Amino acid sequence: MVDFRLGDEHEELRVSVRQFAQEQVAPVIAEHYEKKTFPYEIVRQMGKMGLFGLPFPEEFGGMGGDYFALCLALEELARVDSSVAVTLEAAVSLGAMPIFRYGTAEQKERWLPRLTTGEALAAFGLTEPGTGSDAGGTTTRAVLDERTGEWVINGTKAFITNSGTDLTCLVTVMAATGVHEDGSKELSTIIVPSGTPGFTVAPGYSKVGWCASDTHELFFDDVRVPAANLLGARGRGLAQFLRILDEGRIAIAALSVGLAQGCVDESVTYARNRTAFGKPISGHQAVQFLIADMDLRAHVARLGYYDAASRMLAGDDFKRYAAIAKLNASNAAMENSRWATQVHGGYGFMNESAVGRFYRDAKILEVGEGTSEVQRMLIARGLGL
Repeated sequence: MVDFRLGDEHEELRVSVRQFAQEQVAPVIAEHYEKKTFPYEIVRQMGKMGLFGLPFPEEFGGMGGDYFALCLALEELARVDSSVAVTLEAAVSLGAMPIFRYGTAEQKERWLPRLTTGEALAAFGLTEPGTGSDAGGTTTRAVLDERTGEWVINGTKAFITNSGTDLTCLVTVMAATGVHEDGSKELSTIIVPSGTPGFTVAPGYSKVGWCASDTHELFFDDVRVPAANLLGARGRGLAQFLRILDEGRIAIAALSVGLAQGCVDESVTYARNRTAFGKPISGHQAVQFLIADMDLRAHVARLGYYDAASRMLAGDDFKRYAAIAKLNASNAAMENSRWATQVHGGYGFMNESAVGRFYRDAKILEVGEGTSEVQRMLIARGLGL
């Protein structure tokens, strides 16, 4: 029998994160968003709750859970705020996961205990100013200096989440380390600790949304790190990052569902309390239908990421299903934020309102970790087209 209901452990986690989001995040996040400040106190609390260690084994300081548990936490956080949710998503699925998946025993021992407890954050250095979706077009270069046994890195990365906080301890950088026999670039990934000479973090971007998350451009000017900082096999960097992105798309789908559901939550509450033409607007069929469609989108999108996560955890090929989940959920988030703003009228256009923030946050979900166009490309490839 197919059963989409959560088991006891997952449901307990969902409820606890929901309570945390409502009681600890909701009262303070609007001020962080307005001032564009990073919510360190919230991050510390999430660390104490074990959220940064959800999918990692206990031997590395993790909670011994699974990737689906992380997705549930992301959904519940995003029902209240996406900046906090993407901070967790990027720290776990993009920051710590590459080290867990591909790191040596020494690398795992050095970095994971702090990353899984939230004491430190790691960033994922893939995107560049001139490449965007074309990850294979990476221009950042790393040359191995045989005399010193060091990688010398030069290049620029753009739009990198969690890369400039006081907690950031490293950035995993994809760089061209040579050329294959067929003339294509040999791409590898290298760990660059924060504070390494020549590694510069630019001032934070002025963003439309995710205003309480940390995002920077990064510069590497003859940055030297030990040869042992190579993450995984040389020349396997692109394959590693693509696998990490496949997983991350499920996480972004969960985050998108949270935002879509948050739009439903806020609209139901507002419609019940807002009076127009002599009765609450919840009594007007036009408003009812808008909210009903919003609930439909959130529910269907949730089933999509549940399915993708279950395939991933079962060890099945999940790439196409992750793309489907991400594409559908980001569309749902964008549509729901639009119509939630409509339900709220002028109040929905105010940054102090949750739906005003949702509206600003939703668009990046159709861009980050693979644009909607890339998702359609992956789906088509999965169909053999």
